[in-house]
Amino acid sequence: MADKVQKRYLFPADYMADPSVHVFDGKLYIYPSHDWESGIPEDDFGSHFDMKDYHVLSLEGPDPMTSPVKDHGVVLRREDVLWGGRQLWDCDVARRDGKYYLYFPMKDKTDIFRFGVAVSDSPTGPFVPLPDPMRGSYSIDVCVLEDEGEHYFYFGGIWGGQLQRYRDNKALDTGSTFPADDEPAIPPRVARLRGDMLQFAEAPRPLVILDAEGKPLTAGDNHRRFFEASWVHKYNGKYYFSYSTGDTHHLCYAIGDNPYGPFTYQGELLTPVVGWTTHHCIVEYGGKWWLFHHDSVPSGGRTWLRSLKVCELRYNPDGTIRTVEGLDE
Repeated sequence: MADKVQKRYLFPADYMADPSVHVFDGKLYIYPSHDWESGIPEDDFGSHFDMKDYHVLSLEGPDPMTSPVKDHGVVLRREDVLWGGRQLWDCDVARRDGKYYLYFPMKDKTDIFRFGVAVSDSPTGPFVPLPDPMRGSYSIDVCVLEDEGEHYFYFGGIWGGQLQRYRDNKALDTGSTFPADDEPAIPPRVARLRGDMLQFAEAPRPLVILDAEGKPLTAGDNHRRFFEASWVHKYNGKYYFSYSTGDTHHLCYAIGDNPYGPFTYQGELLTPVVGWTTHHCIVEYGGKWWLFHHDSVPSGGRTWLRSLKVCELRYNPDGTIRTVEGLDE
């Protein structure tokens, strides 16, 4: 049974989605994508997501359910990225040695997704992008976990995110290839970052999600297997990998003992919301845990115009997470 909890639309003045949230020096910052009315017909590969800039938002008080949200304005534009073509999708930010690093997926001039890095002296930007994408990067949906002095870069998204085009970090000659329903599902990827935060320190490796019997989730397991929207957080010494099933619209999570996994599937975080995509992050703030996500209710259910939401996330005594009902009455 999913909990019906109070939720809040964080920034009704504009359509923003795919939140990554961090607490820097006691203040909560939100790094969302930005939806625009593109006029492009909707398709399964996300062509209708225009997404031409990033803003930074901050919470101007102690309570995500009531405190004002401040828009710090545009911190990176599509035209700032020399190597880029189009579509600034989900991003994330990490801090090291007083610098802030914005990691963002963007299609290059050949329409292939790569990851870029932009740097700032402030969590509110502006961010200055490097002239080239990260070497060996591909696909979409980044999350960066800081853990014991290291930073781990999680990524991947199927269909429009192009992850199905790669095996062993190499593009397939045949283009997209999907496993059979009874074969292991396409996994997300993880790589440790270099100390300068600008490149991978190692080749990305698959992040495997197991069932209760220790077997990898299969491609046909549509309500549990990975599709996109990686997020990792720690709770009571355990690593929680959460993600979206994409075409079945569930947010799920799995638990592991180290940043690389494997992770064992536990259940749903959030049941399906209004709108085709589900994307989220989880952060501790003010002594509570919070689930930031989005839906498309304010735009009348249009997938490509999404709005940021927040609600409290609760744990059971055994460390599992109580499922949140995605639809509001």
